[in-house]
Amino acid sequence: MALQRIEEFYPNYREEIFAGDDIKGFDVYAGDSDEKIGSIYDALVDETGRFRYLVIDTGIWIFGKKVLLPIGSARFDYGARRVYATGLFSKAQAEQLPAYNELESVDYDREEQVRDVYRGTTAPETASALSTPNYDSSNYSYDLDRPLYETNEQNHQTLKLYEERLIANKNRAKTGEVAVGKRVETEIARASVPIEKERVVIERVTPVEAGRVVSVGAVDFQSGEVARMEVYEETADIHKEAYVREEVSVRKEVVRSTVDGEETLRREELDIKTDGTPVVDNKI
Repeated sequence: MALQRIEEFYPNYREEIFAGDDIKGFDVYAGDSDEKIGSIYDALVDETGRFRYLVIDTGIWIFGKKVLLPIGSARFDYGARRVYATGLFSKAQAEQLPAYNELESVDYDREEQVRDVYRGTTAPETASALSTPNYDSSNYSYDLDRPLYETNEQNHQTLKLYEERLIANKNRAKTGEVAVGKRVETEIARASVPIEKERVVIERVTPVEAGRVVSVGAVDFQSGEVARMEVYEETADIHKEAYVREEVSVRKEVVRSTVDGEETLRREELDIKTDGTPVVDNKI
């Protein structure tokens, strides 16, 4: 049963609960007297948003000590901006209460110390029933101390009815990072190029007219006569060159989906009980 300051649970509590007003700063008086014992410093609610305590700053009454007052032990006078601590009657009683420190959480043990002081101010049958408690932090319920936490029309002139509503929000969180780079890979490439080489073939044959006698004047004997023929061959030219293979563009796109969720919502309704035959005009 973790307790929170009212502003932590209801950031807009002034408009949501008190119609633009603020109970902080209301003067607090002991019992039903005109003895001022301090002012409201803050209010504490439980995990469901229900009021459990008022934080009273006792000022010079007990040298600035802050104490907790169960909401059922308070009577509000909104017109006069006053709160009457019906369960807190004397300075001696207030001195028995543990001091409230907003930097420390109010746990079950601290609440029990507070309740023990106020239980003596409840009805005798209630106090005797709680004199030997059969509960602990694991099974305690505020319903066991109804007089301390129960609100009513007599003591609380403005009663707020609360309703839970489902709020669907979304948070943007980084889920990862993609880095796109490039690396160099090597491979052995082989290429075959057919090449041609020219060669000179000299064939020596015996002509058909071999042995035929010719006249001396018909033959021109010359020395140094040369027949020339150019010879070519191909050589392989295998080399490498770089070229653009592909282009990579990096972008991101938003993929939208819908996440469904469900919660059990609670709503407070008025429970009106009448005794006899009174006329009740229940206006909404």
